[in-house]
Amino acid sequence: MSGNVLEVSDSSFDTEVLKSDLPVLVDFWAPWCGPCRMVAPVIDKLSQEFEGKAKFVKLNVDDNPEIAQKYNITGIPALYLFKGGDNVDKVIGAAQKPVLENLISKHL
Repeated sequence: MSGNVLEVSDSSFDTEVLKSDLPVLVDFWAPWCGPCRMVAPVIDKLSQEFEGKAKFVKLNVDDNPEIAQKYNITGIPALYLFKGGDNVDKVIGAAQKPVLENLISKHL
């Protein structure tokens, strides 16, 4: 995980995601999830490309069940985009870079 991707928890989610001034892409993941590990380098690259325009965070669903339940995360990876405290878009599964670039760009 690069320095541009922040690990969040049930306790820091509100501050880091819902109260962020920037759009936030949340990667709901778990260490045992193969597709989650495949999408991690894509998230790292995007975090560098969109630095200063969007924020990128990861939430381990095993360690943080409260937030995962709140957003009905039943399959991972789940990539949710939040803007102004609201979930405005999402992609379920290991999305390719162009799909995620478009998802973020249309909400900037």
